[in-house]
Amino acid sequence: MRKRILTALIALTVVTSGLAGVTAAETGTDAELAQQADAASVTFENQTTGGDTVTVDSVTLPEGGYVTIHGPSLADGDTLGSVAGTSEYLGPGTHENVTVTLTDPVSEGSYTAMAHQETDGDQTYEFVASNAGVDGPYTNADGAVVDSATVTPSATVSMSDQPTTGDSVVVDRVVLSEGGFVTIHDASVNEGAVLDSIRGTSTYLSAGVHEDVRVSLDDPVTENTTLVPMAHMDTDDNQAYTFPENTSTDGPYTNADGAVVDTAAVTVGQDAMASMNDQVTGGNAVTVDSVYVPEGGFVTIHDSSLNDGETFDSVRGTSTYLEAGYHTDVTVSLDSAVTNDTTLVAMPHKDTDGDESYTFVESDGSADGPYTDGTGAVTDNAAVTVSATVSMDSQLSGGNAVVVDSVDMSEGGFVAIHGPTGAVVGSSEYLAAGVHEDVPVALDERLTSSQALTAMPHFDTDGDDTYDFVTSDGADDGPYTDADGAVVDSAEVVVEANIDFAAQSSDGESVTIDSVTLQDGGFVTIHDATLLEGATFDSIRGTSMYLGPGTHENVTVTLDEPLSENTTLVPMAHRDTDGDEAYTFEESGGSADGPYATSFAPGAVVASAPVTVQTMDGGDMGNEMDGDQMTEEMTETMTEGTAVQTTGGSGPGFTGIVALMALVAAALLAVRSQR
Repeated sequence: MRKRILTALIALTVVTSGLAGVTAAETGTDAELAQQADAASVTFENQTTGGDTVTVDSVTLPEGGYVTIHGPSLADGDTLGSVAGTSEYLGPGTHENVTVTLTDPVSEGSYTAMAHQETDGDQTYEFVASNAGVDGPYTNADGAVVDSATVTPSATVSMSDQPTTGDSVVVDRVVLSEGGFVTIHDASVNEGAVLDSIRGTSTYLSAGVHEDVRVSLDDPVTENTTLVPMAHMDTDDNQAYTFPENTSTDGPYTNADGAVVDTAAVTVGQDAMASMNDQVTGGNAVTVDSVYVPEGGFVTIHDSSLNDGETFDSVRGTSTYLEAGYHTDVTVSLDSAVTNDTTLVAMPHKDTDGDESYTFVESDGSADGPYTDGTGAVTDNAAVTVSATVSMDSQLSGGNAVVVDSVDMSEGGFVAIHGPTGAVVGSSEYLAAGVHEDVPVALDERLTSSQALTAMPHFDTDGDDTYDFVTSDGADDGPYTDADGAVVDSAEVVVEANIDFAAQSSDGESVTIDSVTLQDGGFVTIHDATLLEGATFDSIRGTSMYLGPGTHENVTVTLDEPLSENTTLVPMAHRDTDGDEAYTFEESGGSADGPYATSFAPGAVVASAPVTVQTMDGGDMGNEMDGDQMTEEMTETMTEGTAVQTTGGSGPGFTGIVALMALVAAALLAVRSQR
C-alpha cells in the first residue's frame, strides 16, 4: 500500500488537473458513470489570499478524509516537504468552500489541493508524520486526485458600517501577506482621486492577521459618507507610509479585481450607542459587541435591578477608559460575578472629570454620568446564560502541551483538550471559579502531527479537585454546556521540531533516539559533553541519515568514534538548509544545516540523557556524569560566555557560533526546568 501511494505521488512531479479521470469516464458505461459519480474529486480555482489561508472550491471524499494543500516544491518531487496545510477532518460526501489554514505564508506559484483518505480511523491527518504510511491520497487512473491553482499572496480587508466622531474609524480585519498599512480613502477614490481621497493611514502592520485596527483620520470626515479602506504594501521596507509623496513606493495590494479594498458607510455626529448580544458567560466577564462614545468614556454593565431604580447597586462592572469613537468586542470584567441566568444592561458613560477613571458610583452620580438621548440613558439589554466560556487560538507546539488563551468558569473546574475523534488527550490542573488566561495543558501523549484540538471547560462535580471525567466514564466532572451543547473552542495546533531521548545502555557503537519530529526534514546530530567546553564541532559524535518531514521513531545513530566510558549525550535537531539531504553543518563551519529553533520554547531543539556503555562481561565502563548535573553545568558555563570553537574561511565565525551556543544554552535550561 505504501509503495503504491509513493508511486502515485511521484507521478505528481509534473502536476496537471486532477479531474482528467472524470472527463475520461464520460465515454464509459452507465455503471462506470455511476461509480465515477461517487469517486473522490477536488476543484481548486486560481485565487488571491492574504497569505494565511486558501479556499478549496469543492472536494468530494467518498469515505471521509482531508484536503491537503501542497506548495510549489511538489513539482520538484518534494512530496512530504511540500505540504503547506491540511483541512480538519471532513466526513464522507461533498464539501464546498473549504478554508485551509497554512502553516507557512504563501509564496507566489502553483499550489495543489489533494484529496486524502483517513486510513487509520483516528480523524487525525498523519500522512507526513508517518512518512506516507497512513492517510494517503485518494487515487484514480491518473494517480492521486488533485487540482492545481495559481495562488497569489496579497491581502484582504473588511470594515463594517459604523458611527464615527469624524476623527477615526475601525477596520474590523486586515490580513497582509508581507506587512504594510491600511489607508482610508473617501468615495472620491472611485472617481480617480487616488491621492486627494486619502483621509488617514494606520501605523505599520506586520505580515499576518490584524483585527480592530483603529485608523486616525488626518483629514476628518464631517458628514455621513462612504469610506474605502485599502491595503497597502511597504515596498521600501522602512515601515513608513510614503505612497502620497512617491507613488512608486508603498502601492496597494492587488487582486484580480484591482486594489484590495472594502467599503463602509460611516455616520458622523450620531448619539452614543451600545450593542450587546445575548451570550453565555462564566459569570465573571461579558462582551459588549460594539459601543460608540462620542466624547470618550466607559461602558458600564448593570444588572436588572436597574429597572427597579437601583442606579448604583446595579453596577456589576465597568470597562477601561475608551477613547472617543467606535469600539468593538469590549470585554468588561465584573466586580460582582453573575451566578444565575439573568438580563444585563450595557450603558455608555462619559468621563466628565477627564481623569480616565470611572467615578460615577463613588461620586454618587455627580461625575461620569451616562450618555443620554431623548428617552433617557443610552442602554442595550442582553440575556446572559451562566455557564463557561473558552478561547484557544491556533498555535505552535512542541507536541507535549498546548495553551488555552482564556477560560471563564462560573463554578471552577478544568479545561480538557479533546482530539479530532473527541477523545480526551489532556486536562488542566484544577481552576477556581473565575477568569484564567494563558492556561497550560499538558497532553497525555506527545503529538507527532499538526491537528485541530478542542478546548472544553469541565465541572468538578465531585469536589475533589481532580479531573475524573474519563476514569468515571463520564459520570463525574462533565462539561459546561450552553444551548448548543458543550462549551468549546477549537484551534489548529502546529507541531514543531522536538526530540525524545531516554537514558539507555549501549555497546558504545551507536545510540537510539526514541522519537524525533522534524517539520521540514533534516538530521539528528549527537554531541558529547565537550560541548560544555565550547567544542561546537569537535563535540559531534555522529549524525543520522537524512530524515524526511514528520516524526521518526527509534532512530539509530552510528557514532563516528565509539564511546569509551559512560557519559551524557545531547542529540540536536538540525535542518537541511541547502536541500541536498547531506549533513554539512560541520564542514561548512556552521553556515549550512544549522539547528532547529522553535517559537514555543527558547533555544535549539535538544534533549539530554545518560548513556551507559556495556562491557564484554555485562558490566559498565563507569565515570558517568549525571544527566541533570551535565545539563546544569553546560547551561551555567555557556550562559557565562565560555570561549567557543571559532571558524575560518566562509563560515559564520565567532559571532555565528556564539549565537548557536546561546540557542543550546537556552534549550538546555528548558530541558533542566522540565525535570
